[in-house]
Amino acid sequence: MAWFKRQSGDLDASGEKKMRTEGLWVKCESCRQIIWKKDLEENQNVCPKCGKHFRIDARTRLANLFDDGEYETFSDNLASTDPLKFVDLKPYSERLKKAQEETGLTDAVINARGKLNGRDVIISAMEYSFIGGSMGAVVGEVITRAIEEALEKNKPIIIISASGGARMMEGVLSLMQLAKISAALARLDEARVPYVSVLTDPTTGGVTASFAMLGDVNIAEPGALIGFAGPRVIEQTIRQKLPPGFQRSEFLLEHGMLDAVVHRKEMKAYISRALEFMSPGVSRQPSVAS
Repeated sequence: MAWFKRQSGDLDASGEKKMRTEGLWVKCESCRQIIWKKDLEENQNVCPKCGKHFRIDARTRLANLFDDGEYETFSDNLASTDPLKFVDLKPYSERLKKAQEETGLTDAVINARGKLNGRDVIISAMEYSFIGGSMGAVVGEVITRAIEEALEKNKPIIIISASGGARMMEGVLSLMQLAKISAALARLDEARVPYVSVLTDPTTGGVTASFAMLGDVNIAEPGALIGFAGPRVIEQTIRQKLPPGFQRSEFLLEHGMLDAVVHRKEMKAYISRALEFMSPGVSRQPSVAS
């Protein structure tokens, strides 16, 4: 081993120093293949071997959909006040503070405005790493504000769901958001402003029971877990084994609960075509679909 390699890294069993490769490789949970992390990122975090869609954060989703990855955020100054002073293994206020520090967000959603293939759109992207993407009062308010802006400015809205459901630490206040967002979407529907719902892994609980399934077009990523109660809860309740692939996007598409299952690399172009179909003749700047 060359001396310059021996000078870096940790000593192995033979006494020589070894090169550090931690974090450079990722193991796919589906096909069990080892993937070079850079190759995975360049493929939009989709396994090049089997096509498994890895979870990605909200900022990455926004960058993938907006032209040149450029967008402007809004309604990003709202934060929960812990109305119930909830405590389980630790105070809810501590969970909030930790999630805010780790993600750099005030809550589990980002509102953004920008252009998608030259068309002005509004996107609300949920962040799963913020307390499981759970929907509390702030998430409900932020998404409602995005819908109201879409209604006021006659812009299509895209909501990207990634959530474990309603946030139990806020009790009935979180459940109220189901009706609040659904009512806002009803007003949007009356005004004939397009709404595209994108369901990612996972989309469960109250989010599925409300806005995630109310799109003019409901699209899911391949292999996404989508449902109200989880598979294990259902099996324990009905005491029956569920069919293979139950509650995965392909199963839901086959049974008429989704309009399409779209590969992440094709998502932007698919949404663009859907918006063109729903709003023909809307002026937009020319852009190359990606």
